[in-house]
Amino acid sequence: MILFGNKTVKSLSLFLAALLFAFSLCGCSSDPGSDDGKEVDVVLVTDFGTIDDNSFNQLAWEGIKQYAEESGIRYEYYHPEDTDYDSIMQQFKRGYKNDAQLFVCPGTMLEVPVYNAQDKYGKSGFIIVDGIPHNEDGTKTEIGENTEVITFAEEQAGFLAGYAAVRDGYKGLGFMGGIPVDPVIRYGYGFVQGADYAAIEMGVNVHIRYTYTNTFSDEPGIEDMAGAWFDDDTEVIFACGGNIGKPVIRAAENHNGKVIGVDVDQSGESETVITSAMKDIKSAVYNDVKAYFEGSFTGGNQKNVTAADNGVCLPMETSRFEKFDKDSYDTIYSHLVDGMIAPYNKTDIGTCDELSLINTEVTYIDYDAVGQN
Repeated sequence: MILFGNKTVKSLSLFLAALLFAFSLCGCSSDPGSDDGKEVDVVLVTDFGTIDDNSFNQLAWEGIKQYAEESGIRYEYYHPEDTDYDSIMQQFKRGYKNDAQLFVCPGTMLEVPVYNAQDKYGKSGFIIVDGIPHNEDGTKTEIGENTEVITFAEEQAGFLAGYAAVRDGYKGLGFMGGIPVDPVIRYGYGFVQGADYAAIEMGVNVHIRYTYTNTFSDEPGIEDMAGAWFDDDTEVIFACGGNIGKPVIRAAENHNGKVIGVDVDQSGESETVITSAMKDIKSAVYNDVKAYFEGSFTGGNQKNVTAADNGVCLPMETSRFEKFDKDSYDTIYSHLVDGMIAPYNKTDIGTCDELSLINTEVTYIDYDAVGQN
């Protein structure tokens, strides 16, 4: 038996209390919404995606990482616990306490948080990709002097994909967008117009099924609908919306279909992916982060990245076309660069009703109305 004096017991109790407190601090620091006290210069605040989502979160992170490792600045990413406003604002508060000078914010989900954070944390800078800061009810937009907006000409990338698909011989097409936010609508509208442009050149008729799934998640109903489309007359589907590409790919693999990816080169995801409508988010974020830390950042602006900036493209090196070649691609791309082709890019309606099409018929499908929610 070991006996302790009163002083020894008291000391041991204090030690155990301190140890438990230390463990509680460790537990808090693992919480993605907590203030872990780690100083940082630039922070990526993700939306529902992650830095390995093979989409714009990953590309934004790669742009940050490239500049940070070249320059030696400190960089981190914060993933909100949830997609609600308070969870996102908590990440700005966390970064501000940790001395973050710049926040990079990809996606429309961060539009309202950035609208408020750019004022609340005015000593920091903000880069928002694919979104414009606005108030909660959308009645007011504001790009602060410490904020830059990066948008892309998705209608040009979509146009290239639709044009290439028809020139490659496909006449039954499908467009499955995620949530009908502006970038998704622009992708879809460009896709339809590109298909029609090629159909007119070739003297053929094209049919396009068109829908928005109202989610960016992998849900069974998406695979079911895509499979039904493939079993009818749809040969290739442009899957445009984060993780909805996964069920579309599964449907293509099981129903002898083809897929067009979005944002990044998704050829490695499946042999069914014939090409991807891409935008160079990595370079755009890299250039803006570099500008911020090297003193040439121009806040209060919206920068729209287009084909003229080499900001949108198809990855011809990895595309699985049988007829559409590089020379044909270069020709149509040059017409986007010089403005000879300027796809319609308004997003007020979203159902293709306002598009003037000649050789293309679009069947718009209300995803929820057919019981796929």
